[in-house]
Amino acid sequence: MEAKSVAKNYRFMAIMIGAMVLGAIVGWFWPAFGNSISFLGTVFINMMFCIVVPLVFASIAGAVANMESRKRAGKIMGVTVATFVITGAIAAVIMFLLVKVFPPVLTAWTELPSEEMGEYATLTEMIVNFFTAEDFVGLLTRRAMLPLIVFSLLFGFAVNLNGGKDTMVGKFLEDLTNVMLKFVKIVTYYAPIAFFAIFADLVATYGSQVVENYGRALLLYYPLCFIYIFTAWPLFAWFGGGKGAVKTMFQHITRPAVVSLGTCSSVATIPTNMEVAAETGISKDVSDMVLPLGATMHMDGSCFSCVLKIAFVLGVFGQDLSFSKLIPVVLVAVLSSVGMSGVPGGGYIGEYIICSIFFPEQIEVAFPILVAIGNLVDPPATMINSAGDYVVSYIVSRFVDGKDWLQKALAAKQ
Repeated sequence: MEAKSVAKNYRFMAIMIGAMVLGAIVGWFWPAFGNSISFLGTVFINMMFCIVVPLVFASIAGAVANMESRKRAGKIMGVTVATFVITGAIAAVIMFLLVKVFPPVLTAWTELPSEEMGEYATLTEMIVNFFTAEDFVGLLTRRAMLPLIVFSLLFGFAVNLNGGKDTMVGKFLEDLTNVMLKFVKIVTYYAPIAFFAIFADLVATYGSQVVENYGRALLLYYPLCFIYIFTAWPLFAWFGGGKGAVKTMFQHITRPAVVSLGTCSSVATIPTNMEVAAETGISKDVSDMVLPLGATMHMDGSCFSCVLKIAFVLGVFGQDLSFSKLIPVVLVAVLSSVGMSGVPGGGYIGEYIICSIFFPEQIEVAFPILVAIGNLVDPPATMINSAGDYVVSYIVSRFVDGKDWLQKALAAKQ
């Protein structure tokens, strides 16, 4: 991969991180000025609030509405989604246990009261509130991200049953998705200015705690990703392919891993993943469904970062990440990955979901903190997400083509 291509793909991230660092310096040396420009960050946050609801609805409903049926599609789809959910849940539990032992924030930044999730609700009430709103108007708010995702999925299935992408509604959803993505792109041009102001205000208010806690978060995240590659991936490959699978996986995984790091995009890694899947002997209809779906739904690296973000902001507000939160945290980590995009900066949907569930009263403070963590951990997260799609195809192949699919493929090459 050419150096110019890598530089181009990471340019905006570098600008964003540079803006945050510069803002932190300004807030450290000129705290009064740092506090006075906080409104520049609020402008960006409010603009994104206005975009997120129609973007989530259009993108998810449109994707489901425009799905085309394939041979063995039902079985492949079922196994694929189940595998995504299980591996994502495993990743979320691993990070949950890690942040329990090594919390990223040791001292609260602020004493602002923060509402505990489910503190006054029964389990059944919490489930109802997780997945549904009282009426349609209740969906049109940033505080109802998960109910909106459920509604969007069901709406998309209904459109698909009614004719799919060839219907007026299907075409409208596709067009609306493209329009909203362009809208996000326009607003994102303002993001470096906003994050300069946000971090100037944060450092002016909370001082060295900001730098120290972000450093602790990175020291947790980066080593975990590489440990996961050399422990979980071999186990998944062995389970899916049996004898010889681990060796075969490591022979092919380097290319998608390098492409994902160079492009910082799961979607951009799909062609390379398909190449190595074909070389491995994975059935074409399996790779045709698993790899594109994985680019937007298989997010083990994002599940890691989701749990880290929740633990980080809970620490900022002085709350404990108790084991009573394990199920809600894992559930949010897995379900929010459905709303993740396969492109860099994908609309910050995951951050909104986290805020709407765990920090609805402090969303203006929590959101920029979450986005900053996302930017800092994006490269290894994307590598885990996208290169891991190839590993997951081993598991799907086992259930679709039999336990000995890899041995047959290797024998056919000899």
